Amino acid sequence: MKTIIAAYSQNRSGSRASVQAALHTLLTVPWPSQREFRTWIQLLSVLQWILSFLLMGIVFLFLLIYLVFTSFWPVSALYLAWVIFDWDAPEQGGRRSAWVRNWPVWKHFRDYFPIQLVKTHSLLPSHNYIIGAHPHGILCVGAFCNFITESTGFSEKFPGIRPFLATLAGNFRLPVFREYLMSGGLCPVTRQAIGYLLSQNGSGNAVAVVIGGAAESLSCQPGITTLILKNRKGFVRMALQHGAHLVPAFSFGENDLFRQVVFEEGSWMRGIQKRFQKLVGFAPCVFYGRGLTSIHSRGCLPYPKPITTVIGEPVTVPRIKEPSHETVDLYHAMYIRSLLKLFNDHKAKYGLSEADELRIL
Repeated sequence: MKTIIAAYSQNRSGSRASVQAALHTLLTVPWPSQREFRTWIQLLSVLQWILSFLLMGIVFLFLLIYLVFTSFWPVSALYLAWVIFDWDAPEQGGRRSAWVRNWPVWKHFRDYFPIQLVKTHSLLPSHNYIIGAHPHGILCVGAFCNFITESTGFSEKFPGIRPFLATLAGNFRLPVFREYLMSGGLCPVTRQAIGYLLSQNGSGNAVAVVIGGAAESLSCQPGITTLILKNRKGFVRMALQHGAHLVPAFSFGENDLFRQVVFEEGSWMRGIQKRFQKLVGFAPCVFYGRGLTSIHSRGCLPYPKPITTVIGEPVTVPRIKEPSHETVDLYHAMYIRSLLKLFNDHKAKYGLSEADELRIL
């Protein structure tokens, strides 16, 4: 018995010593610095944004389908009834939420790159506006951060103006994801949705449209500034029909966030990209960014490159219910001149050289 007690006492002493050694080791391990902790928070904020846009709609779609075959089928039935009842909401102004637009996560998202918004001219709350957002880049990071969140202070810089950002209408057919999009101020890039905001939602609305769209994303490369704009005139016609002023906006640094494999015009891969774009509305780009663990690894996260979105001088547009082709061409040319002036006035300040030129195709 004495032998057993002695062995037990020795075992307890050894265990206590092991625990103490483990605690000592834990306490001597250096904790992450405040800067490292902040960097990880910023990285996770960008990761959640990318995962939300890539997976949220699909995940909830499959989840609701799965619930149909379980005892929780009323959840799917109720949500389906809600979507049917609320079907037209995205094209009738949506449901903006100041709470969502001011989530703290967006400030960490902003600081990762970082992103800033530069005001050059005032926008009057007595008018409505169509903001042409350039360039598209891969994921429109600058446009999202500046127009869908308040992290860069849009409402402070432009008091009385409600910003919206137009995106693919198909996104609003995905369950739950549609609510998420509307809460920030996203709307379908359709005539009905934009027309509603410009004519039936009062004044002080600014609808940002990424003019180049999916076609422009295919030519997105660091150091190359090419816009698809020469034959994009629908936004000018809509501005004339509603008397909405045209405002150019350029996000310097947008094209530097990812590396893309660009296929030459006429190649079979380029052909596949264009056919896919016509079918579903967006182009399947072959691109990569940094990984989660290191900036030197490859992954789907954007590189931390600064983005500066400059809001240019508004082009005053009269209201003409049925504008002629000549009138549309006139104001389209005026818009391009205003955009070129914005680019040339600010390019040297935000990462480009005086020799860099804006190519418009």
